[in-house]
Amino acid sequence: QVQLEESGGGLVQAGGSLRLSCVVSGGTLSSYAVGWFRQAPGKEREFVATISASGRHTDYADSVKGRFTISKDNKNTVLMQMNNLRPEDTAVYYCARSYFEYTVVRPGGYNYWGQGTQVTVSS
Repeated sequence: QVQLEESGGGLVQAGGSLRLSCVVSGGTLSSYAVGWFRQAPGKEREFVATISASGRHTDYADSVKGRFTISKDNKNTVLMQMNNLRPEDTAVYYCARSYFEYTVVRPGGYNYWGQGTQVTVSS
């Protein structure tokens, strides 16, 4: 059974950096697009970043472009480097594996989800 596990969240001051990891077990990430989403208290889950199966194509939410970078570390791990963090980035961050090989921005395009990791950015 495919399972995803996120790690790397924590508390950081505004302007700081964190690197999130998403590791899959019971399957692989190499043949599927992977995405990161986030959900803040009282808000809907929103798209953050996605990377294609090949790793050659990425897409980002406008709010994180130029600050976050998604990458594939190996066939079982996807990373997201988050720089210049802002208080509005505070949320639970989820990674997900898509049905598809190409980048997907809608949550409905993903069939496996992790449990999430908390990111808190203080001002």
